Amino acid sequence: MYNSKIIGLGKYLPENVVTNDDLSKMMDTSDEWIQERTGIQERRWIKEGSDETSATMGAKAAKIAIERAGLTKDDIDFIVFATLSPDYYFPGCGVQIQDLLDMRTVGALDVRNQCSGFVYAISVADQFIKTGMYKNILVIGSEFHSNGLDKSTRGRGVTVIFGDGAGACVLSREEDNTKGILSTHLHSEGKYADKLIVASPSIKHWVPEIIEAGEEDISYYPYMDGTFVFKHAVVRFSEVIVEGLQKNGLQKEAIDMLIPHQANLRIAQFIQKKFGLADDKVLNNITKYGNTTAASVIIALTEAWEEGKIKEGDTVVLAAFGSGFTWASAIIKWA
Repeated sequence: MYNSKIIGLGKYLPENVVTNDDLSKMMDTSDEWIQERTGIQERRWIKEGSDETSATMGAKAAKIAIERAGLTKDDIDFIVFATLSPDYYFPGCGVQIQDLLDMRTVGALDVRNQCSGFVYAISVADQFIKTGMYKNILVIGSEFHSNGLDKSTRGRGVTVIFGDGAGACVLSREEDNTKGILSTHLHSEGKYADKLIVASPSIKHWVPEIIEAGEEDISYYPYMDGTFVFKHAVVRFSEVIVEGLQKNGLQKEAIDMLIPHQANLRIAQFIQKKFGLADDKVLNNITKYGNTTAASVIIALTEAWEEGKIKEGDTVVLAAFGSGFTWASAIIKWA
């Protein structure tokens, strides 16, 4: 069996910067209120009227990743696309990438695991490469949150958190089993699905009923029990990181770079302190991008690599927790 390794990384963020002060003009909030609770200072939102979407952002990030991998679009054997905000209810964005990049008629698969979506997507791609079925797989995480948020005071607890953006990587075959992705670890606990949710459309409340009611339906906006999510996140983050380290006979001191899902700076700081990691061993960029859900880990990983914070032989840990509840980790020996 083969291992898989990341050979190309790319990211794309919309140009439009939305600061906390900008949000204070839309709703009853403030820069101090937002930073105290989340650590976020600004985020990127696609401008209203723009043609940008989850798919187009993903395509832009993918082009960069493929070029950096030293490949062409024709070298890609498969596509895995992670998002909670697809352009269409169906089909998923994966097939749009095949079209937007004018690729061969390769297979395309979509992963709907929200904040842990990219780590799940990496795990899926890793299995295809391990078995020898595919050699080069394009993995994308992309989110267009801003067009689905309640921008009134009623929705501030959720709206101030989320941003738009995309990241991508190319996974390729590695014959040395001591290099590349060493293991991935995936979990879920569906009994808490209603703690972080967009309820509609649902089997109990479908389009004809909404149209007939003729009134605003707030179940289309995201809902989050923030305190409940926070308490579970800090536990599951820790557990899944330890699980990955133990699987590979590693101690926490072996971590050279931790890339946590950018959910809340307070969560990341808690995990950093628990594992005794120095500031240069954790990448946090939530202050400038907010929570980009399935895109957050790959955007942060790309930035860490671009800034020279990851080098060959480093042990890199990816970890995420989010809606579902789902959580996951990946242990990588950078090659």
